[in-house]
Amino acid sequence: MKSNQGNNVPCQFIITIGGDVFFQSYETVIAAKVKGKTYLDKSKWDYSATTAKYRNQFLGMTTNETKEAIADKTIKLKDLN
Repeated sequence: MKSNQGNNVPCQFIITIGGDVFFQSYETVIAAKVKGKTYLDKSKWDYSATTAKYRNQFLGMTTNETKEAIADKTIKLKDLN
């Protein structure tokens, strides 16, 4: 992932496998876009401010928008680890 200044960010990764895309922070998968559906790890999706910053970048959403999407089940919580 890239910082706002365009630098590579250590320990924050976008991983693509086939058509599926994952956001991993350190050794933990935080979010996944699989077959047109979006999932967040049920226990780690809102772990820290840094995780939230890069999760928001990955999803293209704010934290409040993410919470709304969880509430309306547009995004599903799942054990991704």
